Amino acid sequence: MKKILFSALTIALLAGFSSCSDNDDPTGPETPQGEEIVKQGIIEANETWTADNIYVLDGRVVVNEGVTLTIEAGTIIKAEDGQGSNASTLIVDRGGKLIANGTADKPIIFTSVNDDIQVGEKESTLEVEDAGQWGGVIILGNAPISVAAAEGIDYIEGIPGGLSYGEYGGNNPADNSGSLKYVSIRFSGVALEQDAEIQGLTLGGVGSGTTIENIEIYSNKDDGIEWFGGTVNVKNVLIYGQEDDGLDIDQAYSGTIENALVIQTANSGSAFEIDGPEGNAEGSFTIKNVTVNMGNFQGKLIADFRDRAMGHLENIYVYNVNATGSTVNLNDEASVLNFNASKLTFANWEIVLPTGKTIANLLTSKGTTLPTSASFIENVTSVNANAQTVGADVSVFNWTFAKAKNVI
Repeated sequence: MKKILFSALTIALLAGFSSCSDNDDPTGPETPQGEEIVKQGIIEANETWTADNIYVLDGRVVVNEGVTLTIEAGTIIKAEDGQGSNASTLIVDRGGKLIANGTADKPIIFTSVNDDIQVGEKESTLEVEDAGQWGGVIILGNAPISVAAAEGIDYIEGIPGGLSYGEYGGNNPADNSGSLKYVSIRFSGVALEQDAEIQGLTLGGVGSGTTIENIEIYSNKDDGIEWFGGTVNVKNVLIYGQEDDGLDIDQAYSGTIENALVIQTANSGSAFEIDGPEGNAEGSFTIKNVTVNMGNFQGKLIADFRDRAMGHLENIYVYNVNATGSTVNLNDEASVLNFNASKLTFANWEIVLPTGKTIANLLTSKGTTLPTSASFIENVTSVNANAQTVGADVSVFNWTFAKAKNVI
């Protein structure tokens, strides 16, 4: 499908332009609304998507190795409906690049074809409950990951193996997959197969040469953002309406996540889900300057550390914590041992405690070894609401759809 949309006024003006006298007002023709351009399959050569058009992803659209896709500020990308492995998804293969640099005034918006947002607009017509309309954005790189395969390469979850794309991982920590700035990803997260939904943004083996900052994930069926190894640093992230975890780390991700706001809803999972290495290679992330609104929902974990989790979390502010089941959880013996050995560390946490709770009983664990809770207690402070001294700078999210909807 490819069409150019002209208004009736434009046609009338063009038809009558030659009959206008010199004394007529020089109104000129109306600017066209642009094209609706459908994209399918593998992009084999460099191309640019412009803000005067709407681009429609029909199935898996892949930026091939050696190819750069540039998306102008203010561009709207919509995705067709599709279930299972046919879900419409933008995939940047290893060696490909995505240059998607929006601005605060002109963010780049990924959404569903069921969203009536038009060229030049920023607010969607769907609601946060409309998650799972399409796949999401997947970026794959050549940075190290920790998996069982000796070569340190894997297929990203949900994409069938054996295709010419879908592998991620390698030995280049500084690998460059492009640049994403002021990008809003909305209503995504179709399940590709059982227990394999696509995140709003999936980062597989993405290297530190990549720039990712000012990202909004608004309504996703699975996690907000998931890192599968890699070294990319990510700054200024807002996650709202995810139906699993907010920030999810796997396979020895070793970069820094800085200045994030996670807002839980009734369908959300953990604010943080942190898994350790799957192979022999180890890595340690840093998460800092994060605010978490737990929404006062029962049973939502603040953080779930699993499978030899290791890393560092500092300057974390958590509020609206429910007294039932909302804890910082060490979910297996190996994670407890890493915590006790200071491979998993906390610094400068401030939490608005629910009634009847203490800092000590916010730390829970599984396994036979007990965590040395003193190292948690001495790094966590109880504060009153709005009296925090740590957390995210929320003002940087004024450009987001969440701000327009008064979520923040």
